[in-house]
Amino acid sequence: METLLSRRDGTYDILGIGFGPSNLALAIALREHNARVPAPERLHMRFLEKQPGFGWHKGMLLDDATMQVSFLKDLVTLRDPASDFSFLCFLKDSGRLVDFLNHKTLFPLRIEFHAYFAWAAERVRDLVAYSEEVVSVEPVTAQDGEVPAFDVVSRDPERPGRTTVRRARDLCVATGLEPHLPPGTVVSDRVWHNSELLPRVAALKEAGVPVRRALVLGAGQSAAETADYLHRTFPDAEVCAVIAKYGYTPADDSPFANQIFDPEAVDTFFGAPPAIKQSLLDYHRGTNYSVVDLDLIESLYRTMYREKVQGGERLRVLRASRIREVGEHGDRLDVTVEYLPTGEHEVLEADLLVHATGYRPQDIGTVLGQAAKLCLRDDEDRLMIGRDYRVETPAHVTAGIYLQGAGEHTHGLTSTLLSATAVRAGEIRDALLAGHTRRARAATG
Repeated sequence: METLLSRRDGTYDILGIGFGPSNLALAIALREHNARVPAPERLHMRFLEKQPGFGWHKGMLLDDATMQVSFLKDLVTLRDPASDFSFLCFLKDSGRLVDFLNHKTLFPLRIEFHAYFAWAAERVRDLVAYSEEVVSVEPVTAQDGEVPAFDVVSRDPERPGRTTVRRARDLCVATGLEPHLPPGTVVSDRVWHNSELLPRVAALKEAGVPVRRALVLGAGQSAAETADYLHRTFPDAEVCAVIAKYGYTPADDSPFANQIFDPEAVDTFFGAPPAIKQSLLDYHRGTNYSVVDLDLIESLYRTMYREKVQGGERLRVLRASRIREVGEHGDRLDVTVEYLPTGEHEVLEADLLVHATGYRPQDIGTVLGQAAKLCLRDDEDRLMIGRDYRVETPAHVTAGIYLQGAGEHTHGLTSTLLSATAVRAGEIRDALLAGHTRRARAATG
């Protein structure tokens, strides 16, 4: 076992677990703070990421897919419009600023926004250890019972016998979302989640595997994009979209509804009674869950109608339907689809079944191990999280655990979305600085 020391006492001020957009935004906020203050006021930090390099939903970086949030909701602008880590600064650095302005859009291509994230990540590369998978987090207990720090144990996925221990006074967990699959799903070369869309399709094409029929389960943006992509990529295949609703539902991106993503809406949501919180989530699910951009809906419908006119229907929507059974027999699937209004079952022979069934926050217990036992939970077994995104712990735990994501029940719909990333990073930075100041005063006082 190798212990990596970060400073004379071997302790980081902040250790980030995961390095997607959320912790990237925090790294930038802390880097900018450190650049403005003398050495004693700087926070010493490190971020760990199990991937070998920066990557954000790479399996769905379709060449024509656009962002669903404005480019102004980037890593920094809503926190500090003057930051040189903004999307506009990226465009300037890339030589495309004028071209983008002429494009007259608030919604860049998804591949371009990923390039922006990678550009920002490279600028803070010295703060990140890639290929570091966290395997346990152990509380550090002093003689008086106080827990002032955590030991974070990680390993290189390519060298599982070697581990590294880093000690930190505060943690910020931002491990992102994991693909959600229906219970009982058996993943195979022909059954997978849409998060793997691009590499899976590339492998099929390289191997020359014929695709005559593909099924896509799901009714959200990713499901519609997946159906469209498969339809375009396999010109001889029938693509069946299986959705429980009667048709795709447009996303509500109207100005008033979008105010649920405003920074001050987090304060409103956080202070509301539990019943009101649930009502707000229910009212505004149409801004994010199981909804599709209207332009894509209309494009898919035009395609279906054109094929009907031409007499060759390759794109089908199996509405008000659910998949009841999947049997895999060699190089084919037998998928039983139930039409819900009548209960009628139809068995479709298919080559592919893609589950575009969304994502869910990773279980913090899986990430934190023993340290997760210190996290307090409410009567519904949900994490108790403060307004500053710090997980509530017993009084003897003075080390902090901050959480980015998995806080929809406390902070609202923005918890797992890009909309609040910049502001949230600034709030967590401020909380970390306040804790740093308290510790410094205690040490001298």
